[in-house]
Amino acid sequence: MDKNLLTGIVLAGGRGSRMGGVDKGLQLYKGTALAKHAIEQLQPQVGHLLINANRNLDIYQAWGSPVSADVLMDGITDFAGPLAGFLIGLQHCTTPYLMTVPCDTPRFPLDLVSRLADALSQQDADIAMVSSPDEEGVLRHQPVFCLMKRELVESLKAFTDAGGRKIGAWAAQHRLARVNFNEVYDDPKAFYNANTLEDLQQLSSYEKH
Repeated sequence: MDKNLLTGIVLAGGRGSRMGGVDKGLQLYKGTALAKHAIEQLQPQVGHLLINANRNLDIYQAWGSPVSADVLMDGITDFAGPLAGFLIGLQHCTTPYLMTVPCDTPRFPLDLVSRLADALSQQDADIAMVSSPDEEGVLRHQPVFCLMKRELVESLKAFTDAGGRKIGAWAAQHRLARVNFNEVYDDPKAFYNANTLEDLQQLSSYEKH
């Protein structure tokens, strides 16, 4: 798939509650903000890039990509969860496809988009979602890593307007391709996300081995 058909969005709009309420996207990993790592990983894989953030907008804007806060959903104007970021992306996307990634997973692979795009095409799907192994080697869905068709915007708007917040529940309404990232050459920590400061320290420690 031509990358110019793809818009990527980095989701940095969460409360960071498990990190004590800090802006997770601005926490440092290897000396650079987590969200900046996500941008650097995603940017070469897509034609256009967006950032979803709800605070410190001046910092995110200084990185050179358009920044949008969450849309109004059931009286909540911010911190409405990943699906709010999905909806922001679909509403601002000017390409046929949108790729979503979280800000707290700095090691996701550089062939992420191409593998999801292949599955989307081969399976005639509307959404392609990552599955990766946990610490026991069991494949787990990674629902925030999604490639989807822009035409799903009305479906997602209806779902969130009705109070839906679960990515999996919405995705299950559509043709869904699940893509396993458990090949021998795949980094077992590729989709390790830093939900807490301890997680971030462990990820940084793993990097040293």
